[in-house]
Amino acid sequence: MSNKSSLPPRSASRGAKGSSGSKPPKKPARWFRRFMFLLLLILIGIAAYLGYLYKESKEAIQVITSDADPTIVIPEDQSVKVKGVTFLLMGIDTRKETGSLNTDVMMIASFNPNTKSATIVSIPRDSKIELDGYKSRKANAYYANFLSSAKNDGLKNKEAEQKAKQDLRKMFGKYFDIPIDYTATINFQGFVDIVDAVGGVEVDVDMNMRYVDNADGTNINLTKGRHTLHGDDALDFVRYRKSNDGNNMSSDFDRNKRQSQVIAAITDELKSVSSVTNIFSVLEAVGNNMRMDIPASEVENMMFTYFRMGRSDITFIPLEGKWRSPYVRLEEDKLQAAKAALQAKLAE
Repeated sequence: MSNKSSLPPRSASRGAKGSSGSKPPKKPARWFRRFMFLLLLILIGIAAYLGYLYKESKEAIQVITSDADPTIVIPEDQSVKVKGVTFLLMGIDTRKETGSLNTDVMMIASFNPNTKSATIVSIPRDSKIELDGYKSRKANAYYANFLSSAKNDGLKNKEAEQKAKQDLRKMFGKYFDIPIDYTATINFQGFVDIVDAVGGVEVDVDMNMRYVDNADGTNINLTKGRHTLHGDDALDFVRYRKSNDGNNMSSDFDRNKRQSQVIAAITDELKSVSSVTNIFSVLEAVGNNMRMDIPASEVENMMFTYFRMGRSDITFIPLEGKWRSPYVRLEEDKLQAAKAALQAKLAE
């Protein structure tokens, strides 16, 4: 075979093309290398940011769970990751102006990890609780009473508070026929700070609200309609009872509905992209003003398990009844339905 019919080596062929005026092939483009380098830096930055967030969240969790017994270790098969859990949620008025320890907000919340959902039952603060073995009182008076008894037994501050919460869980567990595993308490300032940290909440204000009390600094001034409320106004919205002239009365049932509305709005804000930029403010607000007696590791498990839970995954059940001064007498059929709903949530 002649040399003319033979194909030149690949390198020779490229050389020939080059000699005819064509440009030699480029090495990997500089812009691509720079792009990959920048992408790598961004990924490293994101990882570092998430790591910092995780570090900050762990520190906040340690503060929040300072009421938990550090010796308790939850077995894997009993963790909130795989088993339903129930909390007693309390909003406590700890303002210096009032000197009160009444629980103005009381809820029982059951979570199920299989369905990533929850049922929350609101208890009117003036509900008359009648239960064998306990003196009949308003629902919001029991915590202060249990706390006083614990101190009379010689327990000091934190230990007395822990004992009072245990007694309250035991009592309401018996009342609702379910085990209540943990307690979570938040004060008024914590509520205000969390609402501010998520940028406010959009709610339907159901009536004009105007009330002033110079003794404790209350100054409620809201108009009927849909509004985005920030911290102090959101607190006024859920606390409002009546105007100074006695008009626009608001019942315990109205307040429970408002509480549920605000909690649902906060839940949606926390899972939104916009709230990520405010995550440090949220952590600070919660860490400074909320206490739980659940182990820190279980809080982390709950965060991962229920991270995407939103308003549509929560069933709110406000207990209802009739006002017969000075109590709210709960309707028995509504109470039984609430008990059944809490029990069913744990069994899903």
